[in-house]
Amino acid sequence: MSASVSARRIAATVLAAGAVVSAVALPASAHNNDRHRQPRVEISTVQADSPGRDTRTNRSLNTEWVELTNNSRRAVNLDGWTLRDEDGHRYRFGDVRLAGRATVRIHTGVGRDTRTDLYQDRRNYVWDNRFDTATLRDDRGRTVDTESWGRGHHHR
Repeated sequence: MSASVSARRIAATVLAAGAVVSAVALPASAHNNDRHRQPRVEISTVQADSPGRDTRTNRSLNTEWVELTNNSRRAVNLDGWTLRDEDGHRYRFGDVRLAGRATVRIHTGVGRDTRTDLYQDRRNYVWDNRFDTATLRDDRGRTVDTESWGRGHHHR
């Protein structure tokens, strides 16, 4: 009888250990699948109407901007991503790395790119003050986020 009790104890221990291993392996495999999902980058703020008069000076152009925020913990390379308005003006990101939980502001005018500010190097306004839609697409052309204002659109 004691051999049978020992065998049951060993079997119970093996089953319990297997349950612990599978419980630990489950989140790890779920985490690995998470890497293949689209990172959560969003258009967080748009300032389409430059403060003051629209003088088309570089200073005025650079007070028209769109902010993107990376809400995930992992950095995202925006290389090949695009930001576009309804009229088809398109800004294509170069090899820009947006850190986790970071924000970058894309200005319309001319400037020197930094970690927090990018410049489209345009000499004219892009975003319509009254109504427009900013569309962010990834390097495969998939829409990641949109932000609309005016014409019945509600700003978030």
